[in-house]
This record gives sequence, structure tokens and C-alpha cells, in this order.
Amino acid sequence: MIKDLMYRSEIEQLVADAYTALETPDGPATRFYTPAQLASLPQGARDWALGVGNPVAYAGLQPGETVLDLGCGAGIDVILAAHEVGAGGKVIGLDILPAMTDRGRAFTAQAALNNIQFVNAKMDDIPLPDNTVDVVISNGAINLAARKSRVLAEALRVLRPGGRLCVSDLTIVEKDLPSEVLTHPSAWAG
Repeated sequence: MIKDLMYRSEIEQLVADAYTALETPDGPATRFYTPAQLASLPQGARDWALGVGNPVAYAGLQPGETVLDLGCGAGIDVILAAHEVGAGGKVIGLDILPAMTDRGRAFTAQAALNNIQFVNAKMDDIPLPDNTVDVVISNGAINLAARKSRVLAEALRVLRPGGRLCVSDLTIVEKDLPSEVLTHPSAWAG
């Protein structure tokens, strides 16, 4: 049986505290995006790019698809996905932090996109019906979850048959790290 290294609520609070404390971070993750992608974004969305990759570039998004972005943050990948799926598609950005989804809503309004919805929820308890999403993306967020296997199970639950999962994330080999690193708050939230 796999056990969490820390309690779920502790991890969620550490992550929330770390992201709430951020001032405008000047887009540390913009290096993962093409100049054309960056040009299609409001400045604020670029400034709040905090991911570890560019899942939109690899998800093979098609017009008309429904996309769910787990741990969407301020919405950089949500906005890019919305451009890819077009007006006939839909993108749902899910994040635990209202401050992040509020930013995402503001940046979506600046981008004049109407096919985006933001939801405040936990990644391991997605408030969507079964088989309703064509593609699940995530960018540097699943590693922050206390119950990663539950996040993946939820992603599979909401995916339609034949749906796709495209994740950019960080991984570690736990046996290679001492327990004081694995259980340190900054390791979970950093």
C-alpha cells in the first residue's frame, strides 16, 4: 500500500502558501513556448507562466475538443488550448487557488476568448461527469498533489474513451533522496 509522505491538508496548505506569496513572477516558464504562442497571450498570462513545459505543443488538440487543464494556475495553457480547439471547443481550467483562477479569468477576458471556464477544485476530486473530456493536460501541477495516483485516476475517469492525457511534470526517484528532503515543505511546494 502506498502512503502519502505528509498529510493531504498539510501539503495543500504548503502549496497554497507558496503560490499565494508570489508577486508577479516575470514568466519563468515562457522559455517553453514558441514566439507565436507567446504573442497570442496577454502580458499577464506570460508573466504568470509557472509550468515546467508546454503540454499544448504535444497534446495534438483539434478543433471542437473539450480540454481540461489540471492545476491551470493563471491560465497560460488554458488560453493556448482555447486557441487550438477554436470557438466550437471548450477548455476548463481547474485550480485549487481562487487567486489563480481569478487571474485566469482576467487574462481570458483580455484575450477575448469565450470558450473557457475556470473551476476551483482539487485535482484528486474533479467536479466533472465521467467521460466528458477529450484531452486532459497539466503543466507542473500533479507533482504538487498529495495523492498523485488519485489525480491520475480522476483524469482517466473524466476522459472519454479514446481520450488523451498530456502532462509536463517533475518526477523524482524517492529512494535516491533522504527522508528529510522528501518530507520538507519546500520540496512539496517549490
